[in-house]
Amino acid sequence: MARWEPGARERLVVAAVELFTEQGYDATTVAQIAEHAGVTRSTFFRYFPDKRDLLVAGQETLSRLLAEGIAEAPPEASPLEAVAAGLERASNTMGPVNHQLGPRLKAAIAASTELQERDALKSIGLAAAMTTALAARGVPDAIAQLAGELGVLAFKRGYAEWSEADRDTAGELAPYTLAALDDLRAASASLG
Repeated sequence: MARWEPGARERLVVAAVELFTEQGYDATTVAQIAEHAGVTRSTFFRYFPDKRDLLVAGQETLSRLLAEGIAEAPPEASPLEAVAAGLERASNTMGPVNHQLGPRLKAAIAASTELQERDALKSIGLAAAMTTALAARGVPDAIAQLAGELGVLAFKRGYAEWSEADRDTAGELAPYTLAALDDLRAASASLG
């Protein structure tokens, strides 16, 4: 097995999701994930401290992209317009592998309490990143928190719809997350 093959991190994530789906999270070992990805166990541990962290692979990058998009939104942008800029920036980095993994990842999370907890923590982290970026723009705390939470919900809803769409016609993720944000904005207006 090659030690520093390109794409090892991505292959580990794909292998883990496939194995979690096929045999369950608890029954999957680090050794199996590494073997399925075509790398050594030591390569696995260069990228991840344990198998739980595979689910949050890329969270730091996603948080950074969301925050950068918010920070770079025009100064006159409303909080939700800034969130839309963050969603667009982060969504534009998602490619075919993300599209392919969506349904499998959803199934693996649904089948494991531990993965559900990790997914919830990931959502909290993404919301915190957006809230902090909005606060840096001078958005009041309560509004920044609400807009950050709506941003996470829009990202999750848009990603779910996109990943379940036909691969040949799905297109890019950004239109899905932006449409989900528009739907949430309209729904929140009806709360009264």
